[in-house]
Amino acid sequence: MGEIFKLLKGGNKPSLVAAFVNLFLGILKGVAYFFTGNVAMFAEMMHSLGDAANQFFVFVGSALSKKAPTKRFPNGFGRVVNLVCLGAVLIVAILSYETVKEGWHHFIHPATKSEGMFIALGVLLVGTVLEGTVLHKAAKEVLHEAGQEHKGLLAFPKSIPYLNRAKPATKLVWMEDLVATSGNILAFLAIIIAHFTEFYALEGIVSMIIGIMMFYVVGRVFLDNARGAIGETDEEMLIHIGNLAMGDPHVSDIKRLEVIKEGEFLHVDLVAETDPSLSLAYLDDVRDHLVELIMSQKGVTKVTISFDEEDDVPEWERHLKTYTKNQSDDKK
Repeated sequence: MGEIFKLLKGGNKPSLVAAFVNLFLGILKGVAYFFTGNVAMFAEMMHSLGDAANQFFVFVGSALSKKAPTKRFPNGFGRVVNLVCLGAVLIVAILSYETVKEGWHHFIHPATKSEGMFIALGVLLVGTVLEGTVLHKAAKEVLHEAGQEHKGLLAFPKSIPYLNRAKPATKLVWMEDLVATSGNILAFLAIIIAHFTEFYALEGIVSMIIGIMMFYVVGRVFLDNARGAIGETDEEMLIHIGNLAMGDPHVSDIKRLEVIKEGEFLHVDLVAETDPSLSLAYLDDVRDHLVELIMSQKGVTKVTISFDEEDDVPEWERHLKTYTKNQSDDKK
């Protein structure tokens, strides 16, 4: 039990905070839906409860992923967070379907009047403030994980370009709370417009929009974590670590370099080319220096280095040209 509590302390804090906030909001919206029967409120209730379950599972997964490697699992448990995220999105997918289905039903058979408008608006206003606060914290965490410290109210727009460099759990919280905040605002506007125009089918339309946004998050999270569960190369860190290794005067080229994402961590496997006349003892010192240098990089938890003799084939230079070309093509 002591080990479990120790692991949980290292779990992703934004996801835990988001889980409790969404659970509170889910219950609050459920009570409001019971008294008002508003379908937009139903959609937001489902959304908040789905996010709460999802983010709690992500917190547990991020904590378990930090468990130290064992003889049976020598590569560690980094990918556990990806597997948990894959399981968690199934919950959100089911709730998304129910939200769209209920929205369609109310679009075809809209309510004839709006009840408890001020209750619904009050709950949605509270939800917007709380979800917006969690989104702001998640945005600051994204910037922190990307090494871009920022203070102030502009953390959210500043975090957008760095989202892909965030940890899986933080990225999921950022995306879910962006959709949640947007959903609260849409539901708020739908209730006001429906009240004054008597276009009550709008509440059903907004419910379907919220459900579709939830499906979008499901798709993005599924694809991101499926790649992580399989084992994805961090190309940006690969280039960075390769350049660090090439900066060593004893490394003439890089035969092979792999930088694989293991959940929130990076595992590095490097085969460097060097002068074959160097002694094993000397190369051992070179290896120790390179391991220490690479291990000091953010997120790196495992480094394997071996040496091969020079073959006069510029492998690393060729890789850099390919990477630069791909970057240029992506920008186009």
